[in-house]
Amino acid sequence: MSEVRIGLLGLGTVGAGVVKLLESQRALLEERAGCRLTLAAVADLDLTRPREGLDLARLPLTADASRVLGDPGVPVVIELIGGLEPARSFILRALGAGKHVVTANKALLAHHGAELYDEARRHQVTLGFEAAVAGGIPLIRAVKEGLVANRILSVFGIVNGTSNYILSKMTDEGLDFSVVLKEAQAHGYAEADPTLDIEGMDSAHKLQILVSLAFRTFVELKDIHTEGITRVTSHDIAYARELGYRVKLLAIAKAADGGVEVRVHPTMISAAAPLAAVSGVFNAIFLTGDAVGDLMFYGRGAGQLPTASAVWSDIVEIARRLAHGIPSLALELPSVGPAALPLRPMDSIRSCYYLRVMAQDRPGVLSRVAGILGENNISIASVIQKGRATGEAVPVVMMSHEAREHDMRVALAAIDRLRVVAAPTTMIRVEGGPA
Repeated sequence: MSEVRIGLLGLGTVGAGVVKLLESQRALLEERAGCRLTLAAVADLDLTRPREGLDLARLPLTADASRVLGDPGVPVVIELIGGLEPARSFILRALGAGKHVVTANKALLAHHGAELYDEARRHQVTLGFEAAVAGGIPLIRAVKEGLVANRILSVFGIVNGTSNYILSKMTDEGLDFSVVLKEAQAHGYAEADPTLDIEGMDSAHKLQILVSLAFRTFVELKDIHTEGITRVTSHDIAYARELGYRVKLLAIAKAADGGVEVRVHPTMISAAAPLAAVSGVFNAIFLTGDAVGDLMFYGRGAGQLPTASAVWSDIVEIARRLAHGIPSLALELPSVGPAALPLRPMDSIRSCYYLRVMAQDRPGVLSRVAGILGENNISIASVIQKGRATGEAVPVVMMSHEAREHDMRVALAAIDRLRVVAAPTTMIRVEGGPA
């Protein structure tokens, strides 16, 4: 049996999981790869910090990444250090040396994916990134290989477990965002600095990668409309429940009107929809193909072993090819297709909308708000108004029929200029039609 030697950059949470799976599942992995799998070197800056479940003395540890990148006897490199640099430079160096690379680095691929894919093509090597999107869910391979006979019509879903955990707790227990965020940090579901998660950037990174595969279109990260969950209140979640909806942070990409709309934002979906039942740190992605119809992928979107499982799916595929002399194909890497779709501007999308207007409790206020909406081609589907003492600001909650984003933004600016409106109007987009 031939041998494939592997180098690992980064012995953090996922890196440790990769080693654990090799130790616990070696026979299974080697049987499926058709070769011996040898961890030749593990590079990390911290060689003394204990890793639960690992005996560091038994690992080929080094603080020098060159021991991995410069060894001609190591044809496969796993990059799990995260961040943009030095990860980008390390991967480019590995690819330039003719090494196959496996990464879970969604931020790097979102920012520099086109450059890395081109370098892999140039040197006829594989760049695997199954673990970069949706953790242990085998989503990347499904889109790349399982759906080759389909034109993808839409991809949307929950791809960030931290935000989904927070929104789930707010929904189930009626808690405020700040309280749940602290709880998520205490449980390790949120980072000390949770900005990437709660502001939607992590979801945008993953969506950018999915769009490049599903629509064969490269979208700049800066052009993805991105909103986080920090402005979602327990009041909005309670009103959503009353109206038959749940609030989720969705990553959405749809082919429409000759282009593709790509956006991340809090979204109301019917409480009866399958995505509404996805709670905690779980992920779920809906994908629609013109031949296969609707598919749903559900599972753990993060975590040590789920993500390490996805890393090993790429490693075994590469090792199998190396062991049996099967070359890498440039066609397997994301590329811009001959019918690449232009990005549709956010102002042109159409959606239903939830609005919460904080207005003084006076006669005629609702008619003035409704009048502004009507002037901008927006019709109201339902209204909840709960009055208090005359003169106080009270919430007026409305659900609109489908409208154009540009029209809604113009209307909201006019509504917020009314003297009887006490605070900026809250707006949440609605997917899937009436509840």
